[in-house]
Amino acid sequence: MVNYRGSSLMRTSSTAKFLSRKQSTTTIAIYIIFLFAFSIFVFLFNAGNIVEDQQNPIISHESHSQSQSQLLQVADEELWGAPSSHGLRPCVKPTSRYKAAQGSGHYLTVKSNGGLNQMRTGISDMVAVAHIMNATLVIPQLDKRSFWQDSSTFSDIFDELHFIKTLQGDVRIIRELPKELELVPRARKHFTSWSSMGYYKEMMHLWEDHQVIHVVKSDSRLANNDLPLDIQRLRCRALYHALRFSPPIQSLGKKLVDRLRMRGGRYIALHLRYEKDMLAFTGCTYGLTDAEAEELRIMRDNTKHWKIKEINSTEQRLGGFCPLTPKEVGIFLQAVGYPPSTLIYVAAGEIYGGDARLSELMSRFPNLVFKEQLATEKELKAFAKHASQSAALDYIISIESDVFVPSYSGNMARAVEGHRRFLGHRKTITPDRKGLVRLFDELEGGQHREASSFSYLVRQTHKNRQGAPRKRKGPSPGIKGKARFRTEESFYENPFPECICSSKVVKMVKN
Repeated sequence: MVNYRGSSLMRTSSTAKFLSRKQSTTTIAIYIIFLFAFSIFVFLFNAGNIVEDQQNPIISHESHSQSQSQLLQVADEELWGAPSSHGLRPCVKPTSRYKAAQGSGHYLTVKSNGGLNQMRTGISDMVAVAHIMNATLVIPQLDKRSFWQDSSTFSDIFDELHFIKTLQGDVRIIRELPKELELVPRARKHFTSWSSMGYYKEMMHLWEDHQVIHVVKSDSRLANNDLPLDIQRLRCRALYHALRFSPPIQSLGKKLVDRLRMRGGRYIALHLRYEKDMLAFTGCTYGLTDAEAEELRIMRDNTKHWKIKEINSTEQRLGGFCPLTPKEVGIFLQAVGYPPSTLIYVAAGEIYGGDARLSELMSRFPNLVFKEQLATEKELKAFAKHASQSAALDYIISIESDVFVPSYSGNMARAVEGHRRFLGHRKTITPDRKGLVRLFDELEGGQHREASSFSYLVRQTHKNRQGAPRKRKGPSPGIKGKARFRTEESFYENPFPECICSSKVVKMVKN
């Protein structure tokens, strides 16, 4: 007997499978047709664009070039453009309340101490002190016993006649003591560092018993702040106008700047403070051999006027108290964005470690130039064994540079930065050494695997450290007494607002 029910079920199942396959095939066919239609639409749309591009190929290329050019200009401006001075200008003229020099039978003789810029700022202080004490200033004697053993006289380095004439309305200045006073007893005085105007008014009691006061040290004898406006402006007139370098130095300095301009147009002046004396004084031995570190320790021990003998080099570096090494300077400038072709003038003495250590900078920036490469042997002959005169050439080239970068905040770095601010806030990039040490160590440890991330952090750290107008920094918080003066920013590093002014309201950059 045939099971009709089972036969019916089998037919129903077969029909269902057939219908299912038929439906699936229909769906696929519709999907293929849709894709084909969509492809034709995309082709026709792009074809229209292709025709349009072919009809206007020059316009499209020019637009792309303009876009690239704009990007390059922005980058170029970031690297070389000076910060806005916000209409600020030098202002050193006396106020209506200023009393001109009256002349006096009292005389101030001065022994300047330190290197070139320590002496320059010290002499400017002594001009102000002579004015306060109503004294005649005798042309200062320069330091001949410092590390550099320079025998230069005042007139070898400075234009003596210009110095006297420029300040004749402020202080009476003479070349030598009158002969009748050469043998009279003098009051030898170590004036207190960072003293106020009131202190020097009190010192005038010395005139009761002496006609001549001899100042044993000239550096940092005046406070950075809280002095009358006219005294601060007198310091600026002395430093920026009166203390002009001697004609031979001025002439050669200008020639060297012109030769640099002929080489590359724009240049960075790098004050690479990596000489033996600086490393020994600061106790910084990072990257040096054991033998070199020991040599520096012996030098520090044998230099009597260096008071601190035991120094922890690691703590110094982490605290940001060490000069950047040539290698670190190269990494820094590269991270800021300067290309390898950048022309860099190295304002420095003899680099400790010589060419071997400089090679770590030169591998990144081969276009390094020293004064010995710019000047002839004949031109430099007069400067041989005269470190202060040679430093004066570096000073001129640094002042005139497009960008100034100091590897350490020493006397020259501070003086150049202040002078560039005075001249219109020329671009000065001051490395944040403490912050950079941390970044360098992270880079060394592999925490910054991509150069772009490291470069970004460096640029962000230094976007407000490029010489823009700002107020002079006061003492570090929590420090009291005389010690607080050591932590203040030097008046000569930033003579704003006393010697840089404007009638406009200026928005200061916060550092």
